Amino acid sequence: MNWYVIHTKPRGEKKAEEQLLSFGINAYCPTRNEIRLWSDRKKRIQVPVLPSMVLVNIDEKDINRVFESPLVVRYMFWMGKRAIVRQSEIDILKKYLDGSYNLTNSISSSINVGDDFKLPSFNNEKGIVSRISNNNIWIYLKSIGYSVKLKLA
Repeated sequence: MNWYVIHTKPRGEKKAEEQLLSFGINAYCPTRNEIRLWSDRKKRIQVPVLPSMVLVNIDEKDINRVFESPLVVRYMFWMGKRAIVRQSEIDILKKYLDGSYNLTNSISSSINVGDDFKLPSFNNEKGIVSRISNNNIWIYLKSIGYSVKLKLA
């Protein structure tokens, strides 16, 4: 079974995940905690990491079952084929979102903005340090066009 990326209606990621799980389809919507401020209160909410996307682990023969959910729009495609995500990438994503992977301060003390940096948990993917703060470091990965924020231990 492969992990595929499906596109959902806007702001329907978590609800689509619930519906797919109720249909017996293994779905995963990665989320992170965020504090939102309103004029009268603060609230901690779960925000999807991948906007309008949910990952599903499904057999090729059951590929159209995801459309039982009215929130699913289509599959995401890469180079003319359905986008497939490897299990190792899902595990890495879960590890980072759980906060179980931290850089040590000894490594981070010798890092400067603009340095090349290899991420061992991303198959030694090479990135450029774009920003450093007290407890975080941002590494820009050219291959995916995004910055990864890592928490320093």
